[in-house]
Amino acid sequence: MLLTIDVGNTNTVLGLYDKDKLVNNWRTKTDANSTADELILTFKGLLKDQPAVTGISLCSTVPAVLREMRWMLERYFPKVKTVIIEPGTKTGVPINTDNPKEVGADRIANSLAVFSRHGGPSVVVDFGTSTNFDVVSDKGEFLGGSLAPGIEISLDALANRAAQLRKVEFVKPRSVVGKNTVEALQSGALYGFAGQVDGIIERIIDEIGPLNAVVATGGLAPLVVEESRTITHHEPDLTLEGLRLVFEKNK
Repeated sequence: MLLTIDVGNTNTVLGLYDKDKLVNNWRTKTDANSTADELILTFKGLLKDQPAVTGISLCSTVPAVLREMRWMLERYFPKVKTVIIEPGTKTGVPINTDNPKEVGADRIANSLAVFSRHGGPSVVVDFGTSTNFDVVSDKGEFLGGSLAPGIEISLDALANRAAQLRKVEFVKPRSVVGKNTVEALQSGALYGFAGQVDGIIERIIDEIGPLNAVVATGGLAPLVVEESRTITHHEPDLTLEGLRLVFEKNK
């Protein structure tokens, strides 16, 4: 069994693969202060009733957690083959940017997965702490993209800076025209971010031409997918699939 681990700024997502089939997955919070010993307690609890792990594929956007993950894997999984997406790892994704080392490991995994499933040119829209737009060419190259403030941190910032506004649940309101403060905030967030996605995708199309696919992923994707006119697929497991493919390339 292959264990895939995607460490994001807010959440850590784990997936368990039997060959190319995702058989189980979990989402936990990311804590940059967690130690290797604390991490293994979480992992053991989640994997308690699962088949033995024979391979691990990892990507992380949080350096402090990546350090502790390395120590955890060395101490508790010493005989398990481990692949970490970092400079020098074979991914099969040419990075056509000014500074390839700056590109997040999760964006590389997403690019590999979307090209494997849909070909190119394609765009991944990853709704996380930030909203990432990752552009992949018809040759599978990572061309770059756009980074926008994420939905949750935008709502949090608005609540913190505006005296009469507060944090609200990110759900679909009754209508675009909110009849109270809560629904007005929900309307602005949902339809505002859906419009942001459509606007950026349309500009990408203007720049590089028609796209094979626009794939949404990330924890906050489901609501926005329903309101966006340009998103063609919703694939929650996209990053995990990319991690699986990277592991296969480094066997």
